[in-house]
Amino acid sequence: MKIARFEDIQSWQEARLLVTDVYTFLKECRDFGFRDQTQRAAISIMSNVAEGFDRGSNKEFIHFLTIARGSLAEVKSLSYAGLDICLLSSDQFMTLEKRSVRLNGLLNGLIHYLRNYENRN
Repeated sequence: MKIARFEDIQSWQEARLLVTDVYTFLKECRDFGFRDQTQRAAISIMSNVAEGFDRGSNKEFIHFLTIARGSLAEVKSLSYAGLDICLLSSDQFMTLEKRSVRLNGLLNGLIHYLRNYENRN
């Protein structure tokens, strides 16, 4: 099945949910630097999936997916900091952790698929 729109990509859909969680959990956060950095990193994930898809080549798509994976690591790291300094509750942290693990698996799976597809052509 060929994907015609980035909106149909599972990793983009999961990244969108992560953005919603991050914005919801941090909407009352008065540490504006922390909030903004976490929000920017989360948005970067879904933006890079979309941009990479629309670049039109597997090589570029893989590059942007790798950047998205790095932004995901940043969100995960910031989540630990948020938990440690009481800007996130344990439940909020666990929600972000579970979504991050799922998203990481989706990104890795898509990268693996694209690399194998590229090597066959």
